[in-house]
Amino acid sequence: MPIRWRILSIAALNSAVVVVLAAMIWNGAQVLGSAWDDVRQVRESDKILAVLESETSRLQNLIHRYINQPSPELFAEILLLREAVLGTLTTRASTDPMLSGSVEELERVTERFLNGFGELRGVQATISKTYEQEVLTPARDMAGLYSVIEGATGHRDAQIWPSLGRSREAFTGMLVAANAYYLSLATASAEEARRNTETIEKTIPVMADLADNDLQRLALDRLKERTVALREGFAKLTEELANRTELLRNTIDASQADAIGAIDDLSVKMRRREQKAQETFDRTLGDISRRVLSIAVIFLGIIITVGVLIALSIRLPLQQIMLAMRAITSGDYDRQVQGTTAKDEIGAMARAVEVFRENAIAKRKTEDELRASKEKAEGALLELNTAQQNLIDAERLAALGGLVAGVAHEVNNPIGISLTVASSFSRRAEMFEAELRSDSPLRRSQLEEFVRTSRDAAGQLVANLHRAGELIQSFKQVAVDRSHAERRQYSLGEATDQIIASLKPVLKRSPITLSVDVPEGLIIDGYPGSYGQILTNLFLNATNHAFADGRAGAISISGRARGTEDVEIIFADDGAGMTPDVQRQAFDPFFTTRRNEGGTGLGLHIVYNLVTQQLGGRMMLDSRLGQGTTFRIIIPRTARGGSETADQASDGTPQWPNRTMSST
Repeated sequence: MPIRWRILSIAALNSAVVVVLAAMIWNGAQVLGSAWDDVRQVRESDKILAVLESETSRLQNLIHRYINQPSPELFAEILLLREAVLGTLTTRASTDPMLSGSVEELERVTERFLNGFGELRGVQATISKTYEQEVLTPARDMAGLYSVIEGATGHRDAQIWPSLGRSREAFTGMLVAANAYYLSLATASAEEARRNTETIEKTIPVMADLADNDLQRLALDRLKERTVALREGFAKLTEELANRTELLRNTIDASQADAIGAIDDLSVKMRRREQKAQETFDRTLGDISRRVLSIAVIFLGIIITVGVLIALSIRLPLQQIMLAMRAITSGDYDRQVQGTTAKDEIGAMARAVEVFRENAIAKRKTEDELRASKEKAEGALLELNTAQQNLIDAERLAALGGLVAGVAHEVNNPIGISLTVASSFSRRAEMFEAELRSDSPLRRSQLEEFVRTSRDAAGQLVANLHRAGELIQSFKQVAVDRSHAERRQYSLGEATDQIIASLKPVLKRSPITLSVDVPEGLIIDGYPGSYGQILTNLFLNATNHAFADGRAGAISISGRARGTEDVEIIFADDGAGMTPDVQRQAFDPFFTTRRNEGGTGLGLHIVYNLVTQQLGGRMMLDSRLGQGTTFRIIIPRTARGGSETADQASDGTPQWPNRTMSST
């Protein structure tokens, strides 16, 4: 049997196991899903019951608060909560499959609970009316009558005055006790109000006997009537408050207790159903686990047995092929490969090994050549790695691709021309040598022609190689050697004057005016040679580009202290200016707008490299076409000898960026 069919048989067994297990798991998942749905539904029903219980309890508390201290806010809150309870019953409980059969009982109990609040409000309104009309109104009349009696009494030495004081004091105590009983339903307050009322009724006959004028007697008769009305009103108020308490206990509290009981009964049923669903879930999960484990063990045994047999049928022939391969690799080409007549993949492998053995002799013949080629390739790779490392160490700017491309472009022309001339000169020399060795005599014209050709070739070689040498020398200046220049302290003003003096011959040939404004006393600890090269390159760049073709103009150089740590140097001209595209590439190596006129594109790049690398400063370019160019250079008073940047300069102003900024 081919190996692929053997492997496919194992895959088929595995697939069968997967199908059987998947079917069992799917069947169990259906049962588990049903049980889990019951558990989830029971939990949802529990949440609804908990909401109902919480809302009814809160509604009961609000009703008690409203009865004790009525207010529109409490009444509005009771109405809102009442709608919430009814909404929970009608929208959630009635649609819940677990609660739908018990919603009617809950609604009946809840309606009785909520309707009791309406009855209670009616009783409360009656109590308030009774208190106002039959308690407070007689009390106000009695207070006025007491004032009339006091006014009719001429002086405090009258015999009626002690009884009048006791009666009025009892009246005041009765009002306080009645009000306290109305608000708090305290039994002690009710008893105190009754005692004070009896005291008032007892003092009225005494005061009537001691009255000394008709006004007092008339007021006392009226006071007796209002006292009887007050006593009857208070008794009625007591009866109505008792009815309210009974209604609150039998209707509100009892209904709420029934609702809580019904909810608790439903909760118990939910718990039982949840427990039953959980037991079903656990039992089904255990059955699935046992079945899956049993089938997995059975099929695992079958798969292992079949796998061992298939592995042996593959492993033994492969061992023979492996021994043959080891013999071939060790140089023993006489060992025959076993199994070449087999019709399966191993037979194909054995035949391939046989072909490999037959080709091994030819391969050994070419090993020496391959080894030599390998050594050459490794040497070239080593040289390439060395060159690459040198390039990495020499890189000082991010635009390495542009730098290499510029060097290749600039050096390629003179080197290519030199190579062409040298090749032509070599062929001409070979031809001349052939003419010398021929039997025919050498003519003078042939010799003169060879000499002339040699002179022209030599001249072209010297010119082009000289040009290439200049380009390579300029390229070497790109990577400024910090250790090459001498470091010392120097005056910026004196160094500037010396540099300008060396540029006087150029100024004499150009209609350019130069102004310098560098104050004395700016001492720099750095590299005056690098500073001189910076100013020289900027000046020559201005004469060649800003004032090309003999154009007149002005150049200004100024310097100033920038804080205590830095010095700012501004080199400005009013020449041709730069376009935005030129500004973006101005500091890039080998970029020039006058390549056809001999420009190399290294002047500003060397300036930028010296400022940022050796002097550790910053440089900015600002230019507008037709309005001139300004180079702003900020260097530290003590050269850091490297590219160090900071977010702020020492005077608190933002630093200039270390790359070109274009102004458009």
